[in-house]
Amino acid sequence: MSHSAALRFAACLLAAFSCLLPGMAGAQPEAAGAKDFPLIKRYEGSRLIGYDMRAFDAFKLLLGKLKLGDSGQAAFDAAKEVEGRHTRLLYLAPPGRSSLEVFRNYEADLAAKGFTVLYKCSGEEECQPSYGTELYRVLYPLTKTLQSTDLSKVAFNVPVEPRYLSASLSRPEGDVFVSLYVAKESGAAFPDTKDRVAVLLDVVEAKPMEAKMVTVDAATMAKDISATGKVAIYGLYFDTDKAELKPESTPSLDEIGKLLKGQPDLKVYIVGHTDNVGGFDYNMGLSQRRAKSVVDRLVQTYGIAPDRLKPVGAGLIAPVASNDDEPGRAKNRRVEIVKQ
Repeated sequence: MSHSAALRFAACLLAAFSCLLPGMAGAQPEAAGAKDFPLIKRYEGSRLIGYDMRAFDAFKLLLGKLKLGDSGQAAFDAAKEVEGRHTRLLYLAPPGRSSLEVFRNYEADLAAKGFTVLYKCSGEEECQPSYGTELYRVLYPLTKTLQSTDLSKVAFNVPVEPRYLSASLSRPEGDVFVSLYVAKESGAAFPDTKDRVAVLLDVVEAKPMEAKMVTVDAATMAKDISATGKVAIYGLYFDTDKAELKPESTPSLDEIGKLLKGQPDLKVYIVGHTDNVGGFDYNMGLSQRRAKSVVDRLVQTYGIAPDRLKPVGAGLIAPVASNDDEPGRAKNRRVEIVKQ
């Protein structure tokens, strides 16, 4: 992912720490419907004041130190976008606890459960190296706010004693990724939360997206190709960064095979498209490999003559939606059948 693309969807922890305002943190009960993630304990005495769970979403896991990018905004040495069930939790630790103590407790708990630390930073020098590159400014997308606070009316103070780690756990039912950000609210204007530690915990359980797209039948494909010269297929599935077709692609492959057998004179380009996550050359290569995978399957399984099919990788250069959010990126990840 390019720096500009990452920063388009990234924003500060303003929304998260706005939950710590007086009258909210001091007396507010735990967030409605909130519950701890089963695999990870909360720090004793903490309250879960922000909660969000999405069945399938993308999340950027930081793997390298922040720096000042060419545009003068925050950038990072390395990051990994992971997809799956995303649970976001915001805790307020009890008074009198340091960010180090809370962070070390989480660190020990993750280690005991077999997590491997991927990246870790602590203190203003490592996690907030210069103005405009503070870690909290790149962790919290405003599109995923945990509370309904009117952000335009919220004052905000830079958190102190910041600590962060990303970690992963391999398991048979799917990998788990963790992003842990711990910091102390320093604002004297908020006596209920002054010197209180907040914990922002993101957990992503890697799993395939549910196949909810309706399979386009051969008749519809033929109609679209006749009208526009092409048809977009969203029922061909690949794992992230992989080119092998997944088993749930079979219904769409059946219909493409039916289309081509029903029109023996039809020759087509099989065009792979990606979102803009990752570099240009990488995405061009990935889309080409995916297109070839589809061609190979049509030849080998459905008996389509190879000279009727040509794989083409268009990568990220022909989006049909914005790449600024996951719904848009999902629309851009597609395979098109284009009449030659």
